[in-house]
Amino acid sequence: MERKITSELLKWKKDSARKPLLLYGNKQVGKTYSVLEFGEKEYKTVAYINCDNNLPLMDIVKTEKKIDKIILKLSVLTGETILKEDSLIIFDNVNDESIIKMIKLFGKEENNYHIIAITTLKGNLLKFKGEELQFKIMSAMDFEEYLKALGNSELVDFIRNSYRNNKAMPFHSIALDYYETFVLTGGLPRVVESSINGDSILKQNIIQQQVLDTYKKELLNTTNLIDTSRALEVLNAIPYQLLKSNKKFQYGLMKSGGRSKDYEAAIDFLNINGFVGKAYKISEIASPLSKVRDNESFKLYLNDSGLLYMMFNTSKIKFLTDSNMKYIIYENAISNLIVSSGYNLYYYQSDGKAEVPFIVQTRAGKIIPIELVNKNIAKSKSLALFMSKYKIDEAVRITEDNFSKKKNVRYIPIYALFCLKENL
Repeated sequence: MERKITSELLKWKKDSARKPLLLYGNKQVGKTYSVLEFGEKEYKTVAYINCDNNLPLMDIVKTEKKIDKIILKLSVLTGETILKEDSLIIFDNVNDESIIKMIKLFGKEENNYHIIAITTLKGNLLKFKGEELQFKIMSAMDFEEYLKALGNSELVDFIRNSYRNNKAMPFHSIALDYYETFVLTGGLPRVVESSINGDSILKQNIIQQQVLDTYKKELLNTTNLIDTSRALEVLNAIPYQLLKSNKKFQYGLMKSGGRSKDYEAAIDFLNINGFVGKAYKISEIASPLSKVRDNESFKLYLNDSGLLYMMFNTSKIKFLTDSNMKYIIYENAISNLIVSSGYNLYYYQSDGKAEVPFIVQTRAGKIIPIELVNKNIAKSKSLALFMSKYKIDEAVRITEDNFSKKKNVRYIPIYALFCLKENL
């Protein structure tokens, strides 16, 4: 399946100032597969090293400090000839700082070896930071990648063209049908492949449950949490927290008498490492938005809409006929798009309870409010009030209708979410 990360890896390979690359992404988003496929297509040889409990590798790390000797021993370890410029060295499942310290040697000294290290914990990006490395983040598949996997690249072109020219998309209903399937499948490659192969939703749900179990196993094996069981409680509670009319996370729903200090460390770990997206409440606008966020008021979204759908333990008919269920999953998909674009999540709520579900501050400092239109709820005035109060000249409404624009508000079909990255 064609992934966007491939073009990023090609840029990295051709970069004259290239350094070892640290690639982060949650488990099962396709990191290892994509890097191996890239290596096989772009290099004469690929030297792959799984760092999990790899004692021979740790022996190299501890004893060798010279690049030439490291390369020689890695070649013996992998059984591959490692060539300058023509080999890709892959370190998978990197969590040990000593391994990264060795990799950093290749970023300090001038050499022609190409190295990619893969990690699943976003917290490692902070732990491993340094000018000797380059960094990239890989997310689950978006709708554009999904359509291309189906062989529908032309539909992608129609969507993107309509987005850029703000014109009605001629195949709107077709794209919407595809998106409804995608949002329940989610962006995990194994699940997408199962869907493309025509497997039942039940079989897809089994794969999704396996992925969720992998997440839970990773939490149980970490030493970063005070109480991993509380992180599991938080994950399991997200669907029920989002079903409430007030989606603010409530500790009391976890257990009677539940308090922030009981779950704060677990929630922070889940958020930092990309298992969930944490949307903070703001009641005013300032730059940066982090200055005015309410740390005690937040919503939690799951990192994949397909996993959320599976956790609801419901049917596609229920999704299509229950507007509340559908818009919760759509809202979760919007949160995934914002996070994968590299932004923090915020929502606006005034004292008068006017609410805008997503507020994005671009890298240029521009504030863009994003609202999800629910046809079954009376038209909200919250967005208009927000724009008027803070002199906002551009806003986005995500809808099931076609592209349009009214005053300073762009109406964008839910299936065109991936196009928003062009303006964020």
